[in-house]
Amino acid sequence: MPRRLLFLEGVPRDGDLGLLLLRLVTGAFLIHGTQDNILSHERMQEFVGFLTQFGFMWPEVMAPLSVYAQFTCGVLMILGLLSRWAGAVIAFNFVVAVAMVHWSQDFRGWWPALVLVFIGLQLALGGAGRYSLDRRLAGA
Repeated sequence: MPRRLLFLEGVPRDGDLGLLLLRLVTGAFLIHGTQDNILSHERMQEFVGFLTQFGFMWPEVMAPLSVYAQFTCGVLMILGLLSRWAGAVIAFNFVVAVAMVHWSQDFRGWWPALVLVFIGLQLALGGAGRYSLDRRLAGA
């Protein structure tokens, strides 16, 4: 196999574009997954019941805290604004989800929350990349 084909030489490398796409789809996923809890008191109460079922302390506080954190961080990810903080919050939120909800499941049950932990860690440790408001505000 020729080296050019093996290593995709000639294909542009742009990790920042990949990071932008990852931020956009993850942010949209977080917004989509929480907006119903924000818009409907009944849905929020269902989430309170879900957290109660899994033994969370103060589920009436933790449910809205988790929902609004995910929604806000989703918006921040899309904008590439305060991305390191948003990543840290998402990583923490989903570490708690793995520990409290998914621990007894098999690896497939862990996977969605685990992926969000690592996406959050990537953003927290590496930032949002070139195509972000963070970069523009930093003047770089």
